[in-house]
Amino acid sequence: MLELLGVDTTAEAVYREMLADPEGGVAELCERLHLPEDAVRAALDRLADLTLLRASRERPGALWPVSPERGLELLLRRQEEDLARRQQELAVSKAAVARAVAEYATLRSATLVDGGERLVGLDAIQAKLETLTARLGSECLGVMPGGAQSAASLAASRPLDEDALRRGVSLRTIYQDSVRNDPGTFAYTQWMTGLGGRVRTAPVLPPRMLVFDGTTAVVPIDPENTRAGALCTEEPGIVASLVALFEQTWETAVPLGGDPRPEDAGTGLSPGERELLRLLSTGLTDDAAAKRLGVSVRTVRRQMAALMERLAAASRFEAGLKAAQRGWL
Repeated sequence: MLELLGVDTTAEAVYREMLADPEGGVAELCERLHLPEDAVRAALDRLADLTLLRASRERPGALWPVSPERGLELLLRRQEEDLARRQQELAVSKAAVARAVAEYATLRSATLVDGGERLVGLDAIQAKLETLTARLGSECLGVMPGGAQSAASLAASRPLDEDALRRGVSLRTIYQDSVRNDPGTFAYTQWMTGLGGRVRTAPVLPPRMLVFDGTTAVVPIDPENTRAGALCTEEPGIVASLVALFEQTWETAVPLGGDPRPEDAGTGLSPGERELLRLLSTGLTDDAAAKRLGVSVRTVRRQMAALMERLAAASRFEAGLKAAQRGWL
C-alpha cells in the first residue's frame, strides 16, 4: 500500500509490527513476521532512512516508530518537493532542447525556398518525415504510386506509421491496384489496416504525396526520381489543392479489404484494362504506360496481347479502332 512512497512490502510489514509493539526487538520481529534477520535489519535501515523510525530517547540504541500521521506526511511532502524540482528541471531541459533544435536546424541538409523547404537526399527526407510524424495530431494522407514499394521504403515507414496509429492518428493511404499482386507491399497494407489504418487502391494515381494534418505537404521534386529530394511546404493554396486531389482520388479508389475491382458488365473490361487502353491510345509507350499503372512492361504487353485477341485485331492500331467502335475508350 505504501510502495508509491518508497516503502516496500517487507518494510511496511516491519513498520506495522513496530507500531503494534514498539518495544519488540529484532528477534521478536523475525519470529512474528517469519522473516530472516538480515531482511528485518534491512527493512529497519530503510524505515530509518525514510524517517519512519527514530532513535528512542528512553532506550539507547533502540528504534521507535514515528506516528503514521507525522511520518507519512513527511514522506508525502518530500515527494512533492522532489516532483517540483523535477518539473523545474524538465522546464529547463525543454528550453535547452528548443534552443538546440533552432541551432541545429541551420546544419541540416535542406534549403529554404519560397514557402517551403527543399530536402536533399533520402536521409534528409526521412529526418523530416520523422519530425512531422511526431507532431501529427489528427490525420495523415498519403498517395503511393509506382505499384510495389521497395523493402527499404516499407521498413523506413513502419515505425512512423505504427507510432502514429497507436497514438490514434488517422492514416489514409492510396496505393495502385497492382500492389495486390506484390506480397511484400500487400502484407504491409494488411498490417496497417490491422492497426486501424485505411487503405484503398486505384489503377492510376497522381504523383506521390504526404499531407500532415491538412497543413503541411511533402512532395517529390522529381516524381520520376524520388531520390532527387522532396519539397516540404505549408503554403495554404498548395496544400489545399493536394488535399482536394487526394479526396477526389480516394472517392474513386477501392478499399483494400473489399473485393477486387469488378469487371465492367457491359464490356467485360477491368478498370486496369480500360486504363491501359486509354493510356496507349494517347500515344504512350509500353514503358510509360507500365510506370503509370505501377506494373512491369511485361505485364502491359501481356494484357495488351489478351485485349487484341479479344478484339480479333491484328495490330494495336486495329485494336484501338475496334475498341473505340465498341465504346471501350
